[in-house]
Amino acid sequence: MKNITNPETSVAAAGGKKRRREEEEEVGGSHAANEDECFSLRIGFCGYEEDELTFSDTSVALRMMRAQFPRIDQASVPPFILQSQLYSSLNDRTQVDRELERLRRDKVVRVFKLNTGQDDHAIIFLDDYLYQVDRIAKRMEENKQSDTDIFKWFKEHVLDSKLEPSIAHHELCSLLALGGKVKDAHITLLINAGLLTRQLIDPDMYWFAIPSIGKLWKALLQGRKELLSLLKRKRHKEMFLAELEKRRLRYSPLDMRFHIRDLIGSGHLKTFQTTSGLVVRVSND
Repeated sequence: MKNITNPETSVAAAGGKKRRREEEEEVGGSHAANEDECFSLRIGFCGYEEDELTFSDTSVALRMMRAQFPRIDQASVPPFILQSQLYSSLNDRTQVDRELERLRRDKVVRVFKLNTGQDDHAIIFLDDYLYQVDRIAKRMEENKQSDTDIFKWFKEHVLDSKLEPSIAHHELCSLLALGGKVKDAHITLLINAGLLTRQLIDPDMYWFAIPSIGKLWKALLQGRKELLSLLKRKRHKEMFLAELEKRRLRYSPLDMRFHIRDLIGSGHLKTFQTTSGLVVRVSND
């Protein structure tokens, strides 16, 4: 006996297949469109999973954390990543040091010593830093400041060739002289612009600096104390990451995850996985 096919059933089945095919195509197209945005997303892409703090690659970690840098209205500071945060985001510190050195020598990033009184270093993508130098030069020109050519010399001859966090006075002057005649007023202008700071131990040495970061490193220190104090008041000195991230800090405009990563990398906090999620705990003294 021949099987009799119901036309309506066939149409419905065909329609179902068509809808499924369209849905699959739509999902595929959506995924392709999202690939270019992966660094701006907080979780779920580029080797970074929800409820986790670690990555598998230093460059990916830097770009993701740059995208996650808190938006701070009152500060004109480019996004920066603390070296401690980088240590907390990858399992192998030797790998971090090796890959960070490569990125520094390839002129992808610059590393800055922060004046926090501790061994804090900030990492900034070079393009972001050069953009800030240009903004400072433009503002100086608009204010009719003289000697603004020094910013061009600083970019082209100093930043391009001196990749370390510090520079000696005589070397600074020698490199600047490649652009023109150097005056004491030029050095003063760079210091006042926040691009250089004198080292306290040796006045003939300068640290390369991040302009306008003063308020933020003060907030960094206050946020560290506040977060540790919050956790120490808990019974077991611990909280679930998901719960902790919902808290707002009173004394720091930098967000909770920024401080959590920093304190994990410096050894003040540690994490462990449970069936209910990732837990953040104060390390034993």
